[in-house]
Amino acid sequence: MHMPVTESPAPYATLLAFARYVGRSGPAKASFVGGLRRQRLSQSGFNPHGSLIKALKTDIQWRTPGTHLTQVVNDVKPRWRPLYEALLPGALSYLDSLGDPAQVHLAQSRDALAVVGGLPVKINPQLALRYDDGRSEAVRLYFDPEPPAEEALLATAHLMERYMDQVLPHASAVIVDVRRGLVHRPSLDSRQAAEVERWLAGEAAAFSAMWLVPA
Repeated sequence: MHMPVTESPAPYATLLAFARYVGRSGPAKASFVGGLRRQRLSQSGFNPHGSLIKALKTDIQWRTPGTHLTQVVNDVKPRWRPLYEALLPGALSYLDSLGDPAQVHLAQSRDALAVVGGLPVKINPQLALRYDDGRSEAVRLYFDPEPPAEEALLATAHLMERYMDQVLPHASAVIVDVRRGLVHRPSLDSRQAAEVERWLAGEAAAFSAMWLVPA
């Protein structure tokens, strides 16, 4: 009797997953990629932060100073409440950092599909903003317990900037470390960007190689 063979999915990563990957080192990289591959095979995955993101957007849209963010902590299922309680202070701090609520507005961004060293990477900001002074920002929110590694910040900012014409033309890339309420706006000159591009291509090639290794 032959056991059914499960077709191996092609290597693929979201921007968050790829940033988490480059922020790791040594054997942790391989185990992380293996976990992503298993998750893709099982088609599992759940984003526990969706309600918080929605509440943040609602507070920005209706110019309420954290009303919906505060309320959502009580509205989520009890199992997620400790997570939301840990994220709330930083989320409120970020909301306050946006300045006059009357001068900042939600914008519509688009996802883009990057190809990094042959690896497809989905570029998907969770938030897009336009300011009355003409600025615009595409924002990635980072929720992990540990602060983002410098490599993760560089990878995220570089790939968002590289595909910004598709995501939100003329916008700047912003990464918000929600737990700590810190806003990162990495900027690279052309020489640095070229170095980061080469580095990421190598990281992506290694990611694909690890992905294709049989479990």
